Amino acid sequence: MEKRSLGPELERWVVAQAIAGNDPGNVLQPLLDDGWGEQEAVDAVAAAVNAYVARTAEQSGLPMPERVPVPTEPNGASSLDGGDREVHVLASMLLPRVAVLGGLLSEEECDAMIELARPKLKRSTTVDPDSGGDMVHAARTSHGTSFVRGENALCARIEARIARLLDWPLEHGEGLQVLNYGPGAQYEPHYDYFDPEASGSAVTLSRGGQRVASVVMYLNTPERGGATVFPDVHFEVAAVRGNAVFFSYDRPHPMTKSLHGGAPVLAGEKWIATKWLRIAPHA
Repeated sequence: MEKRSLGPELERWVVAQAIAGNDPGNVLQPLLDDGWGEQEAVDAVAAAVNAYVARTAEQSGLPMPERVPVPTEPNGASSLDGGDREVHVLASMLLPRVAVLGGLLSEEECDAMIELARPKLKRSTTVDPDSGGDMVHAARTSHGTSFVRGENALCARIEARIARLLDWPLEHGEGLQVLNYGPGAQYEPHYDYFDPEASGSAVTLSRGGQRVASVVMYLNTPERGGATVFPDVHFEVAAVRGNAVFFSYDRPHPMTKSLHGGAPVLAGEKWIATKWLRIAPHA
């Protein structure tokens, strides 16, 4: 059967809705009302957005997109199989590609991860763009520690769950990083991908290629503040224990709208665990 075409006017409307970050369900509804099959509509919307991204890249000389993890399709399942745990999709956005996941971790797992990390905390660092090493930066005022992939049973279980949810190879993930933010601590808006133009990026890119997605898991619920914010689209995700926010970026460029930050903790403290995913096996 020949695939239906959106037509120029409808395609422009679909792309405009995606750029604005509107609810995927609202984008699909006019097609469904017009008699489109659900999967047919999903495929057409995805094709329109992907074609727009490719055209923009070609016209602007931008880097071409990479394949990225996809936890759920637009207007997809509200419950995801994590193998040993059911995870719920609470919110989803197309551009940037963001999914808020409910119940990714149990309360017991959150508490255990905090206790494993607590004695190892040090002032958090960022990647030095010149050397590729670690450096303390004023924009990041948390304390944290990192675990080697599969370092203990808890890490291994969480990493396997994420790999299953995202259908992304386990070995393409970095080890978990746990961060603690006290009152007033924050992480100013930034990108998680490595700047390919920075002299130090060759070092980080040699160990698994570019980052393409992040999963930020909330290990506690701050009394106030501490949201994960996406300034380009005026969207924020509240830090709620056990929940997580997933976001992907198919190329190292601001057009992904993946600029994000950790808003200041206004009362109490915030604990998170972060998982970064690469395009190739990470060593």
